[in-house]
Amino acid sequence: MPLSPSHAPADHFNPDRARLADLNTRLVSLRGALPLLRRLAAGAHHGVISACAALLAFIPAHAIGLKESFWSAIAAISVAQTEFRATRSTARDQLLGAAVGGLTGLCTFFALGQNLIVYALAVVLAVLACWAMNMASASRLAGITATIILLVPHVGSPAQMFLSRVGEVGWGVCVAVAIVWLAGRLPASG
Repeated sequence: MPLSPSHAPADHFNPDRARLADLNTRLVSLRGALPLLRRLAAGAHHGVISACAALLAFIPAHAIGLKESFWSAIAAISVAQTEFRATRSTARDQLLGAAVGGLTGLCTFFALGQNLIVYALAVVLAVLACWAMNMASASRLAGITATIILLVPHVGSPAQMFLSRVGEVGWGVCVAVAIVWLAGRLPASG
């Protein structure tokens, strides 16, 4: 039976996804048509939210002695959006991707050792696991976390690296969600 567009993988052709992509393109075009001062004000607002989230994620993680607490700040910046729903969606992807990728990297390391073939297999399995859970949007982050676990030099065991990474990312994600939620409840100025 030949595959029709409705039977293709979600990222190939999907009329709903195509319509959303078209609407997003229009939104970007409308945003670009805003006067420069309005764009700068929106950018400054997003920058302040991102900086607050990064600092509030980094400082406590660093204070308790996490050696790579910068991952908390990176996660907070990558999750912080100007709109809460987008933040929540990005947070879910970031956290799930880190957990799946870290766990996949850890399991392949313990089962097969550490070499480039095992690394490539871990990336494939991490991406596949996200797709199997119907969370394809988290698959890139899962592959990145598997890469961090298997390729980035670190002190300690891969299990310590996994727990540290997921903990730091999880903390950064939670802080970003909280900051965006709070920012959305502050009265607008002007």
